[in-house]
Amino acid sequence: MGELDGCMAASAAADLPPVPTVLVVAVALVDVDGRVLIAQRPEGKSMAGLWEFPGGKVDPGETPEAALIRELREELGIDTAESCLAPLTFASHRYDSFHLLMPLYACRRWIGTVTAREHQKLAWVRPARLGDYPMPPADAPLIAMVHDILG
Repeated sequence: MGELDGCMAASAAADLPPVPTVLVVAVALVDVDGRVLIAQRPEGKSMAGLWEFPGGKVDPGETPEAALIRELREELGIDTAESCLAPLTFASHRYDSFHLLMPLYACRRWIGTVTAREHQKLAWVRPARLGDYPMPPADAPLIAMVHDILG
């Protein structure tokens, strides 16, 4: 088996019918103890009960950074600046009806106290323990990168 055989087999996904691409943005908030914040998706939302990095959809005409700053204010009651957001990695994952593209940033500086404003459960987790929390398929591959960079 050649070097590319595994990669070529995976290219079957390119043969699937096209679906819209949805741009969302997420953040690995890192506290002074090196723990990362994750939020549990609330009941009534798709993939309820799974854990994810905070963030949300990027609105038309909005930059990913501006969307993330807005989402952090709305969901967690904290403020940060674009200069405090460091690009970390990204996820690209096809679901049945859309393709998700999600840049993930790291943020170590913000103003305010993290508060669950949308009734979601929050957990501060050491990077090495992120795998203990079930995550959506798009988020799960990010765990290794977050652990390698932040752990």
